[in-house]
Amino acid sequence: MYKVAALYKFNSIKDPEKLQEELRNVLTKHSIYGTILVGEEGLNGTVAGSDKSMDIVLDFIRLISGFEDIDIKYSDSNINPFVRLKVKLKDEIVTIGDKSIDPNKIVGKYVDPSSWNNLISDKNTILIDARNDYEYSIGTFKNSINPKTTKFRDFPQWVEDEGFSEEDKKFKKVAMFCTGGIRCEKASSYMKSAGFDDVYHLKGGILKYLEETPKEKSLWEGECFVFDDRVSVDHNLEPGSYDMCHGCRMPITESDKESNKYIKGVACDKCFDTTTEEQKSRYMSRQKQVDLAKKRNQKHIGPKEEVQIRR
Repeated sequence: MYKVAALYKFNSIKDPEKLQEELRNVLTKHSIYGTILVGEEGLNGTVAGSDKSMDIVLDFIRLISGFEDIDIKYSDSNINPFVRLKVKLKDEIVTIGDKSIDPNKIVGKYVDPSSWNNLISDKNTILIDARNDYEYSIGTFKNSINPKTTKFRDFPQWVEDEGFSEEDKKFKKVAMFCTGGIRCEKASSYMKSAGFDDVYHLKGGILKYLEETPKEKSLWEGECFVFDDRVSVDHNLEPGSYDMCHGCRMPITESDKESNKYIKGVACDKCFDTTTEEQKSRYMSRQKQVDLAKKRNQKHIGPKEEVQIRR
């Protein structure tokens, strides 16, 4: 059994290159796989290893100045979900496209899951889903606004185009959420810099809310997209009903698979007409290797190998 840890924290790092090397050495020594992003604004990543090794590594991270209370969410896996270790230097640990947006300098207020329902039920609250359109499409909080972004760096442009009034900025509450908390925390920093006074973000994200909120009291509707092999989870945090198209990495249903444009591991009706024949041929070859690896009970370094560090 492997312990999987998804972690992040915004905290200023004076020498990211030095920390990158230290982390790589410690994680390599203890056979930890996965990806960690290191930047001047903090750390973000998902890693996995044995219980003992993970405890040692996470204790090391907590000893880094300012990271004593780093946000960590745990899960278990029967097999190691990663095939290699990557410790990368990044200008931003979650990309909004503007390095001046810094949650270490200005940020909204955390809201615990236990207080979330009251906040978003207030008619004076503007509720914004800080995730992308395909995530919103399979589940979100009741009455939330969908910015219809395809990537997080589109969020500032959406806010500008939306044309919020000065009354909205000064007298409305703005509540934002994302999968695990990191995107809505950075989005809250952007909203504050854009002149919004009363800004909140869900601590621990949707996953923490689903973990702590009884289903009968929940205001969540649908499933939650996750960036791993489960594709989505239901309110009980069990694997959901969606699969993933490996051509465009969008969530798809069993009904979607009935389309004559669906080819397993290659394309679905959302991307069939936008991928070239060369791409389809390459994806078909990849899928053949995946199928052969499964027959040999081997792990193939396939389309899900790289975890999308976002949350």
